[in-house]
Amino acid sequence: MTSDTSIDIAIIGGGIIGICAATYLAEAGRSVTVFDRTGICEETSSGNAAAFAFSDVLPLAHKGMIRQLPKWLADPLGPLAVPPAYLPSLLPWLIRFWRAGAAKHYEASVAAQAGMMKLAEAEWMGLLDRSGTRPMLREDGSLELYESEAEFRASLPGWAERERFGIGFRHVEGEEMASLQPGLSPRFVKGTFVPGWKTVADPKLLGKAVWAYAEKLGARFEHARIERIEAGTNGATIMLADGTTRKAKQLVVTAGAWSHLLAKNLGDRIPLETERGYNTTLPISAFDVKRQLIFSGHGFVITPLETGLRVGGAVELGGIERPPNFRRSKAMLEKAKRFLPGLDPSGGREWMGFRPSLPDSLPVIGAARAPGVFYAFGHGHLGLTQAAATGRLIRDLVLGQNPPLDLTPFRPQRF
Repeated sequence: MTSDTSIDIAIIGGGIIGICAATYLAEAGRSVTVFDRTGICEETSSGNAAAFAFSDVLPLAHKGMIRQLPKWLADPLGPLAVPPAYLPSLLPWLIRFWRAGAAKHYEASVAAQAGMMKLAEAEWMGLLDRSGTRPMLREDGSLELYESEAEFRASLPGWAERERFGIGFRHVEGEEMASLQPGLSPRFVKGTFVPGWKTVADPKLLGKAVWAYAEKLGARFEHARIERIEAGTNGATIMLADGTTRKAKQLVVTAGAWSHLLAKNLGDRIPLETERGYNTTLPISAFDVKRQLIFSGHGFVITPLETGLRVGGAVELGGIERPPNFRRSKAMLEKAKRFLPGLDPSGGREWMGFRPSLPDSLPVIGAARAPGVFYAFGHGHLGLTQAAATGRLIRDLVLGQNPPLDLTPFRPQRF
C-alpha cells in the first residue's frame, strides 16, 4: 500500500540533528516531514549531558584513549567498557579507530573539528535567537578536575591545542577552585576553568522548543518506524513497518545509531559503532552544583539542569541490541558521592542512550551515492553541540548552495 502524500523533503530521525536540519530547511521555505519511531527528541537527544562543547576540538582518537584502553577495558564499570562477547564484532571498528589516531592524521582531524565547532557556535547562537530559545542557554563555564599533579600535567598538551584555536581557559587551585564549586572533595588538587563553556537548561526541552518553531514554519512530523529506503532518479521511497510507503523528492538520513543500516540499503557502507552512554538524573536538591563539572579521568560529568542534576557519561561500545547495564550508572553515582561528599544520591532516574560514533570522531555529512539523498549522522557525544551547524550544512547541500565549511573530511565515502 502506498500513501498518496507527496513529500518534498523527508527527514528520517527526530533527534536534535534531524530537527535542526528540518528547521533550517523550513526557514528556507521548503516543505519538510520528519519521521521518527518515538517522537521529537525522545531518545538519545533527551538524555545527554546538555553541553554545547564548542571547545572540545580534540577528536577522541587523538585523546590518548588507545593508551588508556587496556586499563579501562580491565574495569567493566570504568570510563570505557566493551562486553567481551561483543569484542569480535567490534574489532574492525577498533582497528579503524587506532589507525585514525595516527600522528599523520592529527592536524587534519583537529582542523576539521575546530572548523566545525566554530560554525556550530555561530549557528547555535543564531538559531537560539530566531527560535526564541535563548533563555534556555546557560553560560556558566565548566570546571575540569584533577586528582593528582600527574593527571593535571597529562592534560596540558590538550589545553595547549585548544589555546592554538583561541579557546580561553585558566588553571585553578585552592580557594579559587573552591569558589567555583564549593563542597568538592579535597582529593582534587587542581582544575581548569573554561569560562566560554555553555550548557542548556534541558536538552530534551530545548529540542522540543526548536521543533515548535519549525512547526510554525510548516514542518510536519509523522510517527513511523522505517524499515527500508530506496532511491532513484525520480526520488526516494521510504518503506514503513506498517506496510505503507512514502515518496519524497529528497531525503535526509539523521537516524543516529541506526543510520548506517539505512545507508546500507543504498550501497553506502559506513563503519558506525554505538557509544552507549549512561546517566542518572537526581532531583535538583541533590547538591548545589554551580556549573558543569568534568571528571575526565573517570569519563563522566555532572550537569545542573532546570529539571535535575545529571550524573553521566562513560562509554560502552556494545551495539544497539544488548540490554542496558545500569550498574554503569550506579558506578558513576557512587563516584559522584565521593567527589561531592554532601551529595544526596536518592530519587534518581537512570537512562541509557546510543551515541552514533565513527572511528575518526568526525560525523558523516554529505550526499549519498544515490541521487537526492543526504546523510547527517555519527556525531558521537557531540550531537547537541554540532546540531545547528549540521542543519545549516544540510540546508546548503539540499539547496545546492556552497557550504561555509570544506566538507571533504566529513564525506560519507571517506571510509
